[in-house]
Parts: sequence; C-alpha cells; structure tokens
Amino acid sequence: MKLYFAPRTRAVRPRWLMEELGVPYELVRLDLTRQENNTPEYLALHPLGEVPALVDGEVTLLESLAICLHLADRFPEKQLAPPMGSAERGSYYQWMAFAEVSLDPVVMAFYWHAQLPEEKKASAHANEELAKHKVRLQALLDLIDMGLGGRECLVGGAFTAADVVMASILHLANTLKLLDGHPRVVEYVKRHSQRPAVRRAVLG
Repeated sequence: MKLYFAPRTRAVRPRWLMEELGVPYELVRLDLTRQENNTPEYLALHPLGEVPALVDGEVTLLESLAICLHLADRFPEKQLAPPMGSAERGSYYQWMAFAEVSLDPVVMAFYWHAQLPEEKKASAHANEELAKHKVRLQALLDLIDMGLGGRECLVGGAFTAADVVMASILHLANTLKLLDGHPRVVEYVKRHSQRPAVRRAVLG
C-alpha cells in the first residue's frame, strides 16, 4: 500500500489509521509549497492534485473518508470497525459521515475565517456568516456530546476508525478554541490526540 501525504491536511486521518493498524505501507510525502502535488505524475493519479491518495494494489482511493473506511475493513482482525451486520455498524457509518459531511465544513469555515485579513474579518458579511456557523456548530457539538454519553469512544465502547476521523476534525476545532462549553468533547479530543499512533502520524 502507498499513501500520498502532506502534513496539516486531511491526509493525516488515513495516516493515523495506518499507524493504528500497524501494517506496512509506503509513505510518499508531497511538499505542497513546492507544488509537488501538481506534477504530471501525481495529477495522473489524482487529477485534482489534492491529498491524500491511497494506492492499494488495483484499488486507488482519493477521499480521506473512503480511505479510512477501506482500511478499517481491509484488516478486520485489527477491530477498528464494528463487524458487518452488528448492531454497532450503522452507528459507525453515521458517525463517520457526520464527522466528514456535517462537522468538517463548519470547522473549516472558522479556520478560513481566521486566515482573513483583519479588515475582512470585521466586515458585516463575514460576521453574519460566522454567526450562522456558530449556531450550527453548537448544535453539532451538542449532538456529539450526547452521542458520547460519557463514553471514551463513539461506537460500542471500543476505539474505531470513526474516532480517528471525528477526533482529527475536533482537534482542529479545539485548536481554534471552538469547544468552550463542551468539556466532555474536549476530554475526548485530548484523550485520543495522545495516542502513540497520532504522534507517529504527525511527527514521524
């Protein structure tokens, strides 16, 4: 297996999962500042020039969520996904999709707002949009808090790929100081961000 990777991108999620699985893989680092993701060779693999990309034999996947779902099922003995047909499988799918489709766009809206020049941050339009995102984010965090219910993991009482995806997104939210008022969610993020596989994925 070959994973195309760049730091501080969605590629961190599948790399974290790879490290949790403990299976051999080749890591291909792309320097985005040097446009290594826009070379003809990489564009032939990923026409949008984005990361991550996973090549697993004859299978090529270009979306971080698809890669995580694929990897967790590829190695069922590692138990990073509930068994097919189990009561927890539907909840697992739901949290994976929720993290990527509902939560991630809202958190990224705050991230991109933080990158704006000060004069644009102060504009009426920017503040109006941010207010809408704040309302939406609070509803999402309330749902995550309720879903955790005091447990350490999202699904079935065991760490799964759903926690990799969710904790990755919530880590950025915590960095942006968006989790105030949700101490259980903060604890969830801190707990999983300290896993040895995270250190290997981020620092290795």
